[in-house]
Amino acid sequence: MAESEFPKRLRRLREEQRKSRKIVSELCGLPSDAVRRYERGESKPTMDALIKIADHFEVSLDYLTGRINYR
Repeated sequence: MAESEFPKRLRRLREEQRKSRKIVSELCGLPSDAVRRYERGESKPTMDALIKIADHFEVSLDYLTGRINYR
């Protein structure tokens, strides 16, 4: 995973939908502070969490993790 890209892309996707970190965490079935920790780089998501986030935002894992630049 491109270390700096995941937090940036997660934040960008979340802000585009005008959703709070807590709401995105809840909608993805993650702990309430998970998205905050991911965006700040305080923790790394599990593969399960990555899949839930990618599915929620309807993007590929490759895009979400910074491997490609198109959604």
